Amino acid sequence: MKTILLNGSPRKNWNTAMMLKEARKGAESVGAETEYIDLFDLTYTGCRSCMACKRKGAERCKCFWKDDLSPLLDRVFAADVLLIGSPGAGKSMLAKRMVTILPEMTFDETIETTKIHSIAGTLKRGSGLITTRPFRAPHHTITRVGLTGGGTNPKPGEISLAHNGVLFLDELPEFPRSVLEVLRQPLEDGTVSISRAHGTYTYPSRFTLIAAMNPCPCGYFGHPKKQCSCSDTAVHKYLNRVSGPLLDRIDIHIEVPPVEYDDLTSKSGEEKSEDIRRRVDAARDIQLSRFEGTATRCNAHIQPADFERVCVMDDKADRMLKTAFDKLGMTARAYDRIMKVARTIADLDQSEIIRAAHISEAIQYRSLDRKYWHD
Repeated sequence: MKTILLNGSPRKNWNTAMMLKEARKGAESVGAETEYIDLFDLTYTGCRSCMACKRKGAERCKCFWKDDLSPLLDRVFAADVLLIGSPGAGKSMLAKRMVTILPEMTFDETIETTKIHSIAGTLKRGSGLITTRPFRAPHHTITRVGLTGGGTNPKPGEISLAHNGVLFLDELPEFPRSVLEVLRQPLEDGTVSISRAHGTYTYPSRFTLIAAMNPCPCGYFGHPKKQCSCSDTAVHKYLNRVSGPLLDRIDIHIEVPPVEYDDLTSKSGEEKSEDIRRRVDAARDIQLSRFEGTATRCNAHIQPADFERVCVMDDKADRMLKTAFDKLGMTARAYDRIMKVARTIADLDQSEIIRAAHISEAIQYRSLDRKYWHD
């Protein structure tokens, strides 16, 4: 059996298309069976500069796999997300809509969230319990103390105030590197510890991180119609403000394409948040039933020791993940993230088994780090 893998790097896809075709011909000529694994199921395989799309005769660039992002909103309800695209593409709007599709807070989550805001002094007098998920969007000038918490008598910071809700970091590369790096431990552990001479304070910080950024300082790197004015050095320097370890902790990377005039003026009805939320609630009910009696609440909190029991894959899915792991140089953390996202996608499809389509989609959401950071 000869396995042919389509590399996830969009720039390489155009060049490897003919190579794949010739490889299949060569294998068939000697009587060998071939298995073609298209990890990303791309209709178009454009490059950064969109030249490949133009050669293929596309009317507009489709460097990524989908123009309409609304159908994948349900995928990100329990995952950390990076949105990258040109100014005005709708990154901030998508982030702000996230709270409208998140599942209803449980009673325990309501108590936890209310306690944190009470300690921080942000709870208004007579407001009662907090029953809606928090949405926190600190400015990029925030300090490390403002993000994690602190002071003489340490109070919760933004990452704890976003507990059980959404932490939105717009213009991610504009945050100081030292501020971004403090997110690494809370993203892994779900808590943040603040040490002072008179004691150590630990606050919960299980939040959904949504980060948005432009692909370069001017914002138009890879834009199908506008020319980028940045040098290659400036683009690299800008992107490298986001460290590899932090990027590796973000489950889903989404490229947000520019909005077309026809889309803005279309009178066709779009899917409503209520409809997406019903799918999310159904998937969350499956997860609550799965983890009943344990400290785990959802797939995002699955421990690696539970993967064998919780994340059961069919043979094709297992083979696809193994091939991707070996060929694309994934880290152990990336493997964990892909498994959790694939488990969520399977739950949304009401499937007990993780199938190849679920794994393929989860891997696809990890492609932008190779496109922008490692090309």
